[in-house]
Amino acid sequence: MILLSTDVSMLSSPSMDDPEQPHTRRAGKGRQERSVRTRKALVRAAAEQFERNGYERTRLNEVTSAAGVTSGALHFHFPNKQDLADVVEETALHHLYQAAEKARPTDTSALQTLIDTSHALARTLHQDVITRAGLRLNSDATNRTCLNLHHTWQTYVQHTLTRAAAQGALTRHTTPWELAQTITATTIGHETLARTNKNWLTHHAITNLWHHLLHGTVTPATLTQLHLNGTHPARNQP
Repeated sequence: MILLSTDVSMLSSPSMDDPEQPHTRRAGKGRQERSVRTRKALVRAAAEQFERNGYERTRLNEVTSAAGVTSGALHFHFPNKQDLADVVEETALHHLYQAAEKARPTDTSALQTLIDTSHALARTLHQDVITRAGLRLNSDATNRTCLNLHHTWQTYVQHTLTRAAAQGALTRHTTPWELAQTITATTIGHETLARTNKNWLTHHAITNLWHHLLHGTVTPATLTQLHLNGTHPARNQP
């Protein structure tokens, strides 16, 4: 991720104010806070454009207009569109990993962890435009990035279902690999459809997904113990 640049040109200026003086420290802090606000505004405005138009059709002048900043301010923080897209994508990845980590208690079954993780990720996507834009950028990327979030999700699903099988949660006719394929395709389908209708990411939609996917693939005893609506409260989400 591109870090905030520090204006070092003043360090060699013989007429620079004494940095120990209170008014100089306040001025420097004020510039830094404005820089942080500008950067955040640019990232959010870019995310809105990337989510709506995709990478290729997003124009930087639309980003600066939405953020209410000049072209010079944009290029101070981001040399080009790819750098801006990289930051949106990396921020989205950070948000997704944060959501997933919070949904992984160590004292629940593998299947319940997978259900809770899916609810947490859907909730994050439903509420956060940067996360939605980052996932779309990653999905649409050709050679722009080597990161494949859908493949990462598929690997996680398959690994978790392998654990579930070892716990005796799956029926004898269900293999972790086959069920992982179905779950991956279905959840990615929900994410893709949500680009035009976020109802695909609601708490009810994800609960309904699990209701249909797990009946017949997990043992009846396991199914009675699972909370298909997740074990974490769905905050501010229908």
